[in-house]
Amino acid sequence: MESFDRLPRFVLMASGNGTNVQAVLDACADGRIPATVVAVVSDRADARALARADGAGVPAVHVGRRRGEARGDYDERLADVVSGFSPDHVVLLGWMRILTMSFLGWFPGMVLNLHPALPGELPGTDAIERAFAEHTAGTRTASGVMVHLVPDEGVDVGPVLAAAAVEIEPDDTLDAFAQRMHATEHRLVISTLALVCTDRRALESNQPNNNQPNNTQQQTQKEIHA
Repeated sequence: MESFDRLPRFVLMASGNGTNVQAVLDACADGRIPATVVAVVSDRADARALARADGAGVPAVHVGRRRGEARGDYDERLADVVSGFSPDHVVLLGWMRILTMSFLGWFPGMVLNLHPALPGELPGTDAIERAFAEHTAGTRTASGVMVHLVPDEGVDVGPVLAAAAVEIEPDDTLDAFAQRMHATEHRLVISTLALVCTDRRALESNQPNNNQPNNTQQQTQKEIHA
C-alpha cells in the first residue's frame, strides 16, 4: 500500500534510446515531478536508457529474455525484479514487449504507458511512421500522444490519463514531425506523472477497459504548428 506522506517511487521501463526516460529523470531531479526514480529496467543490455540511468545515479537493470523462455516465465522473472524496488508506479517509456498478466498481475492499477498516438488510433509499434505514411497518402492530418493505464494485455487500449494532439503540416518531413511528436511526449509524460503524484487517490478511481480520458486527470493539449 502506498504511503501518501512520502514521494512516490517510480520504476521506468524502456527498450531503446530512452529520451523520455531522460526527460522523467530530469523532471524528478528538479522537482517538476515530485517523485523518486528508484530504477530503470530494460530488456536490452545495449539500451541507451540504461546509460542514462547510470548517469543520473539511478540503478540500471538489464533483464533479458533467455533463449526458449516463455513470455509468462520471463514476465514473472521481470516482475520479481521490479517488485524488489517497491514501486508505487511502473512507467513504460518505449517498452517494446507486450506484458502479460504474469507481470501486470503483480502491479494492479500501477502500470502506465506512454504511446505516440491518440486514444483508439495506431496501436502497436512504429506509430509515428505509420501516422506519417497515412498523411503522405492523404488520409491523416494529425496524430498525437497519450498516457494510459495498462490493466491487462490489450495493446494501447487502457484507461487514458492524458492526450495531446500534434498536427502534421502539409510540408512536413518525417523527421520534423517525429521531433514534434517526441517533444510532445516529453511534455505530456512530465505533466501527467506530476499530476499522478499530486492526485494519486484520483488514479484509483479509473475503471478497467474505459478507453476515454478520465475527467479528473486529463490534461489535454493541442500542438498547432504554423
